[in-house]
Amino acid sequence: MDRALTEAMSPYWRPIKYSFDMSEKKRWLIVVLFAAAMAWVESALVVDLRTLVNRLEPYQANPLPDVSNLGEVELIREFATLIMLCAVGWLAGQTRERRWGYTFLAFGVWDILYYVFLKVIIDWPRSLWDWDILFLLPLPWWGPVFAPMLIAALMIIFGSLVTQFGDQTHRLWPSRRAWIFNLSGCVLALLVFMSDAIRAVEGGVDALRQVLPVWFNWPVFIIALILMAIPLLEISQKFLQGAFRKEKRNLVAEKNNPGAKAFFVLLLCKLISHNS
Repeated sequence: MDRALTEAMSPYWRPIKYSFDMSEKKRWLIVVLFAAAMAWVESALVVDLRTLVNRLEPYQANPLPDVSNLGEVELIREFATLIMLCAVGWLAGQTRERRWGYTFLAFGVWDILYYVFLKVIIDWPRSLWDWDILFLLPLPWWGPVFAPMLIAALMIIFGSLVTQFGDQTHRLWPSRRAWIFNLSGCVLALLVFMSDAIRAVEGGVDALRQVLPVWFNWPVFIIALILMAIPLLEISQKFLQGAFRKEKRNLVAEKNNPGAKAFFVLLLCKLISHNS
């Protein structure tokens, strides 16, 4: 019965075929839009939480007040945020390199726009040098707003290069040595961000909640930033070398083209006859 009905309807019914082919530029744009929307949700939620604990400006006495189980909820929220950023990168990329590239892109855009939207909503931060609690995992991170924004900018540029300019013939991905330098820089940056919390950890949870740093170790952080930038510098060099080789191949092809040679000969003859 079902088979007869299918055969009878076959002239009028055709399966709908959806094409999910999408250019990398469109994928880039969708990831950026997702990260921007997520940044607004994040900033709005943080405003609500800070209003709840009366800490719209985080740098003040008792910066992390103990309110019920809010601390545990906030830790899980931060972990969930990281999962969401990794998930969108995994869905957007078609290769391992591009998946990581889109993840870095999403994280960088989300991080920078988070502060932009906070500025729009509550007029904070007042400057790039204002202190903020950046993360709570595994210990509270403290730093000027400018510091994480610099890291986010590196991530955006790296992710854009990997996703938009890498292909099967010209693979844009750092070497293992570059990643070792990058990991060293990440560890160094974490130590800078958590240095005050590390010193206070022996005092227990209450001591960690009361930490209020007064100095940021910019010299060490700049060293960490340079180390973290090594993968970006390496793939930038690969990209420029690939673009140069492509241009060189095009010039060689033009020189070997008989039509192009004939055109230049005719043009030269015309110029000579015009001068004479």
